[in-house]
Amino acid sequence: MVKKRFIAGAVCPSCNKQDTLRWWQENDVERVECVACEHTDVRAPQSVEQSEQLSTQTKQQVIGIFKPDE
Repeated sequence: MVKKRFIAGAVCPSCNKQDTLRWWQENDVERVECVACEHTDVRAPQSVEQSEQLSTQTKQQVIGIFKPDE
């Protein structure tokens, strides 16, 4: 089960309500959701953000990175 945590003092960029955002990490991808208006945001891992081989548009579409068992 994924543990979701509220972000104290955070304001939703969509509805501007405070203390309604919750954060969790799923498959090395950070997710944020507003419980008031259901606005969602996804952040790719830093390794994807820092990659020079991917275009900006491609980076925005990444929802996760497959890491095979070593």
